[in-house]
Amino acid sequence: MYISVPDTSSVTVDLPEHAASPAPADRLRGVPAAHVGDVFQRMLVLDGEIRSLTSSTDTVVGRALTVHTRAGDNLAIHMALDVARPGDILVINGQGDISRAVIGDLIGEIMLATGVIGAVVDGAVRDAAALGEQGLHIYARATTPAGPFKHGPGAVGRPVAVGGVSIATGDIIVADADGVAVIPADQVDHALERLPQIHAAEERIREAVRLDATATLASTAGPTPLDRQ
Repeated sequence: MYISVPDTSSVTVDLPEHAASPAPADRLRGVPAAHVGDVFQRMLVLDGEIRSLTSSTDTVVGRALTVHTRAGDNLAIHMALDVARPGDILVINGQGDISRAVIGDLIGEIMLATGVIGAVVDGAVRDAAALGEQGLHIYARATTPAGPFKHGPGAVGRPVAVGGVSIATGDIIVADADGVAVIPADQVDHALERLPQIHAAEERIREAVRLDATATLASTAGPTPLDRQ
């Protein structure tokens, strides 16, 4: 860790085997979070109060590294960054607390150094503009200038509840301007099969609407000058 604390024993690190699996980022790049939600009957979409707080709202895809921390405390987050791998997204149950930020631009520097591409925080962050300039994708409930404690307790790698959804380390996070959706690690193949079908169904509806609108305009436009000659 880049911080010095007298005791870290209150934080448990327990990484499951599937945490080592590669995230299928290339196969999911550009997929809307809304389509992922549709795959799972809109059940695996975080509540709308957890939203993008940095400038980049392009779709981001990564592997969840879960953190459960006491409200207003980020010791467990520092310890998660010691075991994080490139392509990870921190998924943090901060107990919904918005009185103190658990991530700021200094943690952002550590995220960059370890290859972590973003964070989803059921809680608050600070230095949002700087985090955006760092190119990180940060989703949270709120911003506040108030900094965190570093006492624990907490856990890294265990399932967490964030934004009303249960998320495990190794699950896939898909986030964009709309918000955050989750693909369970054992459902990735199912999602990859269903996503093109959902996209195609939407395109058929979109095309039908456009054709109908064109037909309606043509029928109400009246005769053209050539028609009247």
